[in-house]
Order: sequence, then structure tokens, then C-alpha cells
Amino acid sequence: MQTISVPPPTTTTTDTLTARAAAASPPAVEAGRADHMTAAEFDEAFTAVMPRLRRRLLALTGDPHDADDLLQETYVRLSHRARARTLARQQQPYAYTCAAALNLLRDSWRHPARREHCTDRLPERGWDGGFATREAESAAASLLSGLSPKEAAAVILVDIEGLTHDMAGERLGAHRGTVQRNRMRGLAKMRAALDAYETGATTVPMTKAMKATKPMKAPRGAKATSAACA
Repeated sequence: MQTISVPPPTTTTTDTLTARAAAASPPAVEAGRADHMTAAEFDEAFTAVMPRLRRRLLALTGDPHDADDLLQETYVRLSHRARARTLARQQQPYAYTCAAALNLLRDSWRHPARREHCTDRLPERGWDGGFATREAESAAASLLSGLSPKEAAAVILVDIEGLTHDMAGERLGAHRGTVQRNRMRGLAKMRAALDAYETGATTVPMTKAMKATKPMKAPRGAKATSAACA
């Protein structure tokens, strides 16, 4: 008669189960660290994927200005605290930011009224004595005064004087990526201030806030522009 040997049953100890559970789940410190992201860490993570994301948006929109606007809207959308924590947990940050940008692009396509329309006729505008221009200049000066000197310099050189990020970086003695980060943070602050004023979140009228605002000193390397800082 043939004898069949049966191996003894394996016993799983408590130490073995504990070791397996520890290997399957990340440490609590690592998870807590991944759930929190400072503004500097978020800027660094977003800047890392920004060149590739801009190329993708440029290919989709076909217009560099539309691509830059969409890139700025994506930064503002993801810079909120809850979404910043979500970005920190992503293994593929580019895929996450690209999905957010595409959602914004689809939203603009669904609402044609938000898009610009070309026309060969301009509406007739009466002369107001330059009041609208002065009001716009005062509003710009008020918004710029709420930025840091580096953020204001980046916004003035790129968005007002029309310089590229490389040219602005040479004038300020800073890297191109630094100028991009300062500009995006500055524009985000200005947009948030405008949204708060339009929704009535602030109780101080814009005119009084402008009168109370002290003149902002021109940042190092940035030319004073009368149209923006009057």
C-alpha cells in the first residue's frame, strides 16, 4: 500500500498578520504628510507639469492666449486647499491637472456666451471725459498694491508691458520659472479680490479702498507704468 504524506497545517501567528498589514498600508506619517501641501509645494508641483500641460492646451485651443487663460484658470481651480491636498495624493499629477483643464475647456464650449466673438463692427462709445480709463487705472493700482513686490513685478512686466517670461526674468534677475510662479500667484490674488468685491464679500467699497491705499513703490527692475500705477 502506498503511503501519502500530508504536510502539517500552517499556522498564521499574530506577528505575521501584523507584518502583512503594515506592508499593505503606508505609514500614518506618510499618509498625513501626503494629505497636506503648502502653497510653495503646490506651486512647485504645478510648475513641474505646466510646460507639458500648456503644450497640450495649445494643441487643443490653437491659440496661445486661450491656452494661457485656461492654464491660469486651472491653477486657480486647483489652488484651493481641498484640491491641493488631492493633487498631493496623485501618482500622475499631469493626468490630474490635464483632466481639470479639459473640464474647464468643455465648460467654455458648452457656454458659447463666455467666448469671444469676432465682428467687423464696434459699438459706438461716447466720450466720458476719460473717467472709465482713470477708474480702470485706479482699480489696477489698488489690486497691484495687494501683491508682494515680486508678484507685482511679474504681473506688470508680463501682463502690462507685454514682455515674455524670459525677458521679464532677465530684467528682474530671476529664473523664468520663478517669474511664472510669481505671476500666477499674483493673478490668482487679483482675481480673488475682484470676485470678493463683485459678490459683496467685502464691506469696504472699492473707491474707499483705493483712496486708503498707499502708493506702491516700483519693484526692483520693473519700470513704473503710468497706465497701471497712476
